[in-house]
Amino acid sequence: MELTYLKNKRILLVDDEQAILDLLVSVLQGGGYQNIFTAASVREAAAAAAQVRPELAVLDVMLPDGDGFDLMGRLRQSGEYPILFLTARGEEEDIFRGFGLGADDYVVKPFLPKELLFRIAAILRRTYKEERPLVRLKNSVIDFSRAEVVKNGEHIPLTAKEHDLLLALCRGAGRIVTIDALCEAAWGDNPFGYENSLMAHIRRIREKIEENPSQPVSLVTVRGLGYKLLTEDR
Repeated sequence: MELTYLKNKRILLVDDEQAILDLLVSVLQGGGYQNIFTAASVREAAAAAAQVRPELAVLDVMLPDGDGFDLMGRLRQSGEYPILFLTARGEEEDIFRGFGLGADDYVVKPFLPKELLFRIAAILRRTYKEERPLVRLKNSVIDFSRAEVVKNGEHIPLTAKEHDLLLALCRGAGRIVTIDALCEAAWGDNPFGYENSLMAHIRRIREKIEENPSQPVSLVTVRGLGYKLLTEDR
């Protein structure tokens, strides 16, 4: 599962074919992206970029009033954000030119929607690293940067799965995080059948963060729905 904070990034799509734009919007929305903007020319793209301040741009090379290479230069003057070329121009010299100008990726049409989503996600992960703060609980502190819990002066390491589960719980701190959402956070796109494993991981997490794991005050069960993490700053 892609992290929620990445799905909120503003993405500008530039292509002069409306059918391609419609397809791209559908693919990205299907992938969970929320803030999608479109343009069909260099002029429209420049105006849209000035207004919405995109955090990723997907550019065609062949545009009616210029080309994507020149557009990339204009966009980079107003902000340093990643750019992916998506174009029918698949000749080596075009690909080398795109990367030479500083593009983050270059995809040749026709493209596989799932591959495009993977490439976009990889660019966003590299570019926008989520801050991993200290999260204070009643009886312990979670340090995501070190993947550990500090309790009574002891530094207790977290496993990868415990880290992923706590991260999902912290993003929804004070709210119910459903069993399905937690399974997806830890086991990916096919989370079904992991409920028993989830319960075992929750037990181990409570042993690390709670003073009395059998009477949890920070990671509480909401029967039939999921779990809620109660932090000290909420």
